[in-house]
Order: sequence, then structure tokens, then C-alpha cells
Amino acid sequence: MIQEALEQSVNFIRERVSIKPKVGIVLGSGLGAFVNDLKIEQSFAYSELPGFSAPTIEGHAGSLHFGMLNDVPVAVLQGRIHYYEGHSIDKIVHPVRTLAMLGIETLLLTNSAGGMGDNMKAGDFMVITDHINLSGANPLMGPNLKNLGPRFPDMTEAYDVQLREKLCEALEKHKINYHTGIYCGVSGPTYETPAEVQFLKTIGGSAVGMSTVPETIAANHMGLRVAAVSCITNLASGISQEKLTHEEVTAIAKKVEQTFCQFVKEFVLSL
Repeated sequence: MIQEALEQSVNFIRERVSIKPKVGIVLGSGLGAFVNDLKIEQSFAYSELPGFSAPTIEGHAGSLHFGMLNDVPVAVLQGRIHYYEGHSIDKIVHPVRTLAMLGIETLLLTNSAGGMGDNMKAGDFMVITDHINLSGANPLMGPNLKNLGPRFPDMTEAYDVQLREKLCEALEKHKINYHTGIYCGVSGPTYETPAEVQFLKTIGGSAVGMSTVPETIAANHMGLRVAAVSCITNLASGISQEKLTHEEVTAIAKKVEQTFCQFVKEFVLSL
């Protein structure tokens, strides 16, 4: 079923799109303006695409764009679905797997996250060096799809070291405040309790969010090079005494959206 759904998506797109993307980008909450920098050839709503599901969360447009960033062919997933929306884990990674089957070699994942690291503040960015999967789900559970990848993929370098360096260089070139650290992936949809945040800090986490980890696992399984960056849209519960809302998250992401576009463009063109 999973393989058939992927083939349907890939065939549908190949019949309608001439661009062969080399880079895939997933845009997280409130970070969708990056598509304005593209020379777009073709766009689809997720609802038009076989096997795709439309997001239900504000800040996630639910569109797939194919185009050129200068001379780099890219595919951009503007928004994503989440485990907490009630989708199966294979549905969540279906878009990334589709891009991999269309030929991308590099995947950039972006998200909005709660900051737990020292000196973090809302509006900063964090280059993800590693993750801790606390969601209770893994997209590779069940029979292994041998044509996608091995039964037991190595995750020693889930986030490619050279790509991380290029992300840091792009941030530094534009004099953007950033951190590096470990992303803790949780299921949501509730924000974490102060006790949970203290636990996440104790085990080494620097930021926490409800996405990205399943996509990273699926991409590594298929042999893609992965980089990921979080927009720190709030300080996690117990660090900040403010009550957390999704409106706050999307508002902060919107505030730094142009800054985000600058360094992501720089990163893609450096590949």
C-alpha cells in the first residue's frame, strides 16, 4: 500500500512537471514566504496530489512547488502534516519520500520550536546537530520497504556535518543570531509541562517540537543528505513564565520570515 501510494504520487507529478529537483525543502510553521524567492514552474495543493493529506494547522499552507532558485532546481513543501493531527506515521513522511523518489539529493527541514538552551530568545535560529525521538513513533516500523532502504539504517550522522557547516556559514554571513543543538521530537499537540522541559534539558535537548524527526528518519533511510534548522519561536514552558499559544508561535515566525529567507537562499545556492 505504501509503495503503491508513492508510485501514484510520483507518476502524477512526473506527468505534469518537467523540472527534476535536486534540493527538497520543507517549510515549517509561519515560514512559507520562501516560495516568493522561486521562479515557480508548477504548484499543487496537497489536496490535488494522490497520497498527500492537507494540513489543518494555521501557518501550514499545504502546497508543493517546483521551480528554480537561480540555477538550482528545487521542490518546496510549503507546510506539513503532523502526527497529532491523527495521521498515520507513513502519511506524515509520504511527501518527503515522494521528493526522494523524484530525485532530490539534499533535504532541508525547517520548523518552529520551543527553545531550552542557554541564552536562547524568541526569534533566534538553531541548526540541528542531532535529535532525540520521544514521539513513540517511527516511520520504519512494519515490513521494510527494501527498494527504499535497509532494514536497519545507520543514524550516526542523521544531520549531515558538511550541510550543517554550510547552514552556519550562511547564518554568519547575514549576521543572524543562531545556536546549534539537539532537537527533541515529541508527539504533541499539548505543549510540554515545566517538568517535561527540565527532563528534556537533562537528557541534552536544546529545543523541542512536534515535527521533523519522522521526516529525518525516512530521508536517511532513502540515502538523502539532511540538514535542519529550527526557528525558536518561544522559550519552552517553565523557562518562560508566559503561557504558550500557537498564535505566538506563528507571529514570531512571521516576524523573522525575511531573515529566514535570506540565509536559506544562501544555503541552497552554496550546495
